[in-house]
Amino acid sequence: MNFLNPEQLTVALSAFAAFSAVLAVSWPYVFPNNLATRMRRIEGERERIRVRERARLNVKARPASLRAEPRKLYKAIVDRFNLARQAENGEIIEKLNMAGYRGQAPVTTFLAVRLLAPLILFVVGLLYRFVVMRPDLPPLLMAAMAAGMGATGYFAPAIYIRNRITKRQQAIRRAWPEALDLLLITVESGMGVESAFRKVGEEIAVQSAEVAEEMMLTTAELSYLQDRRQAYDNLARRTGLDGVRAVVTSLIQAEKYGTPLGQALRVMAQENRDMRMSEAEKKAASLPPKLTVPMIVFFLPVLFAVIITPAVIQIMDI
Repeated sequence: MNFLNPEQLTVALSAFAAFSAVLAVSWPYVFPNNLATRMRRIEGERERIRVRERARLNVKARPASLRAEPRKLYKAIVDRFNLARQAENGEIIEKLNMAGYRGQAPVTTFLAVRLLAPLILFVVGLLYRFVVMRPDLPPLLMAAMAAGMGATGYFAPAIYIRNRITKRQQAIRRAWPEALDLLLITVESGMGVESAFRKVGEEIAVQSAEVAEEMMLTTAELSYLQDRRQAYDNLARRTGLDGVRAVVTSLIQAEKYGTPLGQALRVMAQENRDMRMSEAEKKAASLPPKLTVPMIVFFLPVLFAVIITPAVIQIMDI
């Protein structure tokens, strides 16, 4: 076996050293390191964000208020016609709370819109019938049709609020089992009820803003209400859901008798999850009857046309 003599070994090592030196010197140019560039870019972006936020904060704006003020027009209409007495029984306020509207401003707006909408739609209906369409109908009939539009305007705000309540309850019902799981984890970890509600409200906000709003509002009421049970009752009243009422009942019992809350929350979370699954199964089961009419109207005529048209063409050729 031939081995390299010392001179050849020295030449080989020198060549390798020279190659390594050239590689080390040229490495930053061949494979540049973008870390410094990225850091400078991030630093510049941070500075731009800081300047932008500082400019936004320096803009003179109206001081923020936790209590939204109603519009002067709506307030004047409500005061002029004494519409506030319609909300004295609390039913309108409760429905607005269930729809997610808080405070006196939504009540004033709702009462004023319910008064203005029939008048506006009645006038619009008359103008449309007499000016735009100009039909050859008796004036009494056209006035009756305009009155029908006005009646629709009276019921439109209530229908809108009812739809808002339905959508909000559906959103809360979907995210409520996950909120109960988080509440169970926080309670079993040793947190108090107020801290648990606050933590769940912060964590569940990404999934459901409605549940987070109710949790944070309940936390605030637990802090300043003298009777803590009233805060739980308000939570059940604002949502109007059976699953929330069951949780509220368990919280009140735990507050009154000192019963363990973890097991009850675990059972109710599973029950709410089963209810959500049964609701999904019910919707899936109701899908075939709902598809019957669209299939008859849109699918079967096309199918018959595709099947019968070739036979008709052959008969006509004969």
